[in-house]
Amino acid sequence: MSDLTSSTPTIQPRVALITGAAQGIGRAIALRLAEDGLDIAIADLALQRTKLDGVAEEVRAKGRRCIVLECDVSQEEEVQRMVQATEEEFDGLDVMVANAGRLLVKTMIDSTLTDLDNVFGTNVRGVFLCLRAAAQVMIKRGRGGKIISASSVSGKKGTALNGIYCASKAAVRSFTQALASEVGSHGITVNAYAPGPIDTPLLQDSADALEQLFGVPDGKAMIRDHVGTPEDIASMVSFLAGKESGFITGQTITIDGGGWMD
Repeated sequence: MSDLTSSTPTIQPRVALITGAAQGIGRAIALRLAEDGLDIAIADLALQRTKLDGVAEEVRAKGRRCIVLECDVSQEEEVQRMVQATEEEFDGLDVMVANAGRLLVKTMIDSTLTDLDNVFGTNVRGVFLCLRAAAQVMIKRGRGGKIISASSVSGKKGTALNGIYCASKAAVRSFTQALASEVGSHGITVNAYAPGPIDTPLLQDSADALEQLFGVPDGKAMIRDHVGTPEDIASMVSFLAGKESGFITGQTITIDGGGWMD
């Protein structure tokens, strides 16, 4: 009598790589995808290593494998190493979440070229490098994939004090549409999430700038009263990373409690 159990194929867990994962939205996404049963690679700047290690422990506590990678997404060689390390550790890459981003609250008249380069380095160059590297691996592996990026409602409509940031997030929306048109035949979907104000350290750090620019007595209170949570965004990423979203591609989906309606 044959042993049927010995011939049962082992189902390999899907693999997700999340950038900007040390805190805020990135951390919430990593934990949610771990709950969904994916193995996780998390990446952020070297100075965030302690926080990254903490997120990794939270992921492992959910029973998933997790590797920690230090990466400045604006640097081509570092992005290539990050994606390669993920592919080698987990024998593939199924979900890429290009979440790393930089926020600037400043008038355009007072902004400098350094401001422009810093924001675009992370939000545009970094997203491009992550999307390109992930698409190359997914095409090579031939098992399809999900590529997801962080845009913003500010990428759909320019607003005062955020001109450079708005332009950078509009670029993400364009990347999403263009890449979706190029890789659909490979079974790869490409989408982006467009949060409104979300209660993260990135947003809280902008409170001081709001107070100075507007004379608001308590910028943190103003932010706190009109924001969503990182988990709100993680829920959408969970959907976009899953099989249920297979017929959705090229979209930048607003998550802001109805503040901006397409």
